[in-house]
Amino acid sequence: MLEHIHICPAKSQPMQPLQRATLIEGRGIEGDRYFLETGTYTGIPGPDRQVTLIESEMLERVAQDCDEPIHVDDHRRNLTGSGVPLQHLVGLRFCIGGVVLEGVRINQPCKYLNLMLKRDVYMALWNRSGLNCRVIEGGDVQVGDTVKTR
Repeated sequence: MLEHIHICPAKSQPMQPLQRATLIEGRGIEGDRYFLETGTYTGIPGPDRQVTLIESEMLERVAQDCDEPIHVDDHRRNLTGSGVPLQHLVGLRFCIGGVVLEGVRINQPCKYLNLMLKRDVYMALWNRSGLNCRVIEGGDVQVGDTVKTR
């Protein structure tokens, strides 16, 4: 299930929570830094930053390892879901609401996140930092939508 939606208009800006978002095929989430080409990694070519997802269950494990939670607006991923192991979706197409995404690669954390959070979460998030996706069929998603494989 989709629990949270976040966008950020430019690099280093706070993430903004949404109840509903529009995803555009081949571009990403309207209003997000990578849609607007204002993100930290915008200059690196490839479709794998259109939408990023992370599992709430993984965030709970990271919090246990760090003895401190990473809040839903801190991890800098666009979508937070539960009930679906994202690592199993690499190379697959799946749906959230009426949108079709393709899992491109596992997202690895960057040291920049340590600077943003003012604490070291880099190793705690290694291989647990979510999934980078591209938008195959656009449309709207909203909190509460189901995440399901095709």
